[in-house]
Amino acid sequence: MTTATEKTEANQSPLEREKILVFDFGSQYAQLIARRVREQGVYCEIVRHDLSAERVRILSPSGIILSGGPSSVYTSQAPQIDEEIFRLQIPVLGICYGMQLACKAFGGIIEGTPTREYGRAACQIESRTDLFEGFPGETEVWMSHGDQVQSISDEFIPLAQTDTCPVAAVKHRQLPIYGLQFHPEVTHTPLGDRVLANFIRGVCHTRGLWNMGDFAEDAIRHVRQQVGDRRVICGLSGGVDSSVVAALLTKAIGDQLSCILVDNGMLREGEVEAVRREFTEHFQTDLHVVDAADQFLAVLEGIEDPQEKRRRIGHQFIECFTEKARDIENAHFLAQGTLYPDVIESGASEDGPAATIKLHHNVGGLPEELGFELIEPLRDLFKDEVRRLGINLGLEEDLVWRHPFPGPGLAVRCLGAITREKLATLRQADAIVVGEIKAAGVYRETAQAFAVLLPVQSVGVMGDDRTYEDTIAVRCVDSEDFMTADWTHLPYDLLARISNRIINEISGVNRVVYDISSKPPATIEWE
Repeated sequence: MTTATEKTEANQSPLEREKILVFDFGSQYAQLIARRVREQGVYCEIVRHDLSAERVRILSPSGIILSGGPSSVYTSQAPQIDEEIFRLQIPVLGICYGMQLACKAFGGIIEGTPTREYGRAACQIESRTDLFEGFPGETEVWMSHGDQVQSISDEFIPLAQTDTCPVAAVKHRQLPIYGLQFHPEVTHTPLGDRVLANFIRGVCHTRGLWNMGDFAEDAIRHVRQQVGDRRVICGLSGGVDSSVVAALLTKAIGDQLSCILVDNGMLREGEVEAVRREFTEHFQTDLHVVDAADQFLAVLEGIEDPQEKRRRIGHQFIECFTEKARDIENAHFLAQGTLYPDVIESGASEDGPAATIKLHHNVGGLPEELGFELIEPLRDLFKDEVRRLGINLGLEEDLVWRHPFPGPGLAVRCLGAITREKLATLRQADAIVVGEIKAAGVYRETAQAFAVLLPVQSVGVMGDDRTYEDTIAVRCVDSEDFMTADWTHLPYDLLARISNRIINEISGVNRVVYDISSKPPATIEWE
């Protein structure tokens, strides 16, 4: 016989049945914590650090994680927590600053260390239960803190220590409250995922209901309810996010979707053809391709400043998109590929972090006066989840795993003034770079790889002739979040093949260089 609880759960989405809240105290790792939780099959949201206990009670999460942060718990400006949350009987895991807040709330003493502890440390496990179930007696952890808990009240039990940190992990004797001075969410803590799994699955008793199949069904149902019998416009760029949005909407509303691809003449080789194939042959979408290369090249003629390039491209895009959108009858909605990091950084969520890092904007900066209502079906997802959703929806793997591409396209990889001929050179070089990296089997292992055409000519010798021709820079980086990146250590023989092909196959290029700068101080893109 089905119980009332089971019936209620059957009508809930996985987001409603199981959810972990991450309280953000300004940690650079807050998004990483959320991603690690979701890797355990449990939905996770980042929320304000000052969320009230009453609001938490209403949200009814399965567990709470308190992030780290740069502050000292005793300073007047330090972010605090509603301490009644600790009395809700909801499992709590404090990380670094979060642990210090929890211990302070129960009478612990937090002091500054003589020097900031940053890096790997050997952690001795004193109690191999709860968080450390199945652990060895010692494990490597990653420390990053200036203050630490020097002593705890009798209400807490120490679980671990390091040579310089006497209280590296704790648990409350009666309440489901735990703390870690180290960071389990970073890869530098090898068994960190097991610590989080022990908390999320063991302490919080979650079942791992968060998956892309359930998400897709839930999103499709929601879109159908929102749209009704009206039409949706989706701006396609050839990138992952817009393609997944279009695929999801096609499944949800079929021929009520119209897609617009503005070909600005600065797309990658074969991009327009790939989009046509995927969204007319495979998904059979109402696709409108705007051939606007001439208009974009005209407004960019003689322009060298990168910011002015971006401004003019954005303005021209709005004109082209708007003109085509107005030709589509009964269009009421505009779909866009807003992701969860965009929502977090814009402060667009009622319970989300208070700090607004950047203003949220829609596709191409389209003006509000167009009058469309927005549909953002990916706003709960991180990038890696979007890719998994794309595969689930049936998109080609080459499209789903395509590297990020800047909105202005090749315009910001062609330094200096842009011409049709320069774009053709760059497009061919870029195709060689990506093609060789794919052939070597390392494309999926890198975050971004591309070619840059430099406004630099140099002397060369080809055959018996002296040349004075263009330079191509190759850029390939490794990154998890694109906030930081390191240059990829590609094999020398692969770099040699790329260089040889570019110089031999592309007229007007006699030199290839490899960019070995990291971000920071450099950026990933050159403009």
